Amino acid sequence: MELAVKGGSPVQVSDTVFNRPFSEALVHQVVTAYRNAGRAGTKAQKTRAEVTGTTKKFKKQKGGGARHGDYRAPIFVGGGVSFAARPRSFAQKVNRKMYQGAMSAILSELLRQGRVHIVDAFEVEQPKTKAFMAKLAALDVAGPRAVVVSEDVSEATYLAARNIPYVNVVDVHGMNPVDLVQSDALVLTVGAVKKIEEWLS
Repeated sequence: MELAVKGGSPVQVSDTVFNRPFSEALVHQVVTAYRNAGRAGTKAQKTRAEVTGTTKKFKKQKGGGARHGDYRAPIFVGGGVSFAARPRSFAQKVNRKMYQGAMSAILSELLRQGRVHIVDAFEVEQPKTKAFMAKLAALDVAGPRAVVVSEDVSEATYLAARNIPYVNVVDVHGMNPVDLVQSDALVLTVGAVKKIEEWLS
């Protein structure tokens, strides 16, 4: 298929990457796995065997109502926790082909919705936020959330976009499914398109 380039000649791309049918189940699985991989999983609680306190039986076994051993039981304030939480990993296994397929499906759907803007190059000479915003405005980017993907992000471009909320400037390897799904607009350079095609083919 052929993609239009703003201010340049059209670029030929593979249908496998940029015209893939959208699979909601696959995209949902990959997005969930990506978000879960960022969870710390460091929650920890103490059982009655781990809390500080005496193990002495605090009253006689019979004649005083309920029978208890020590104050470290879960029903007492300062006691242990029943079924205490332990540090764990929330990571979910996603095969490489599944991840690549989900990224292709997301890119294809963004293209069908008209949310992808392709340009020859996207960079600013000086790290000025005003210059960066002017470049975005020239592309008629709709919505505050935008992802700019270039084959080689210059330091000036990165610094110019750093203070703009909901705008991410990344290279091809910095793309992730969560940012793409949440974005209102995706700006790709021609060089980035070629690298994406090479990566996802």
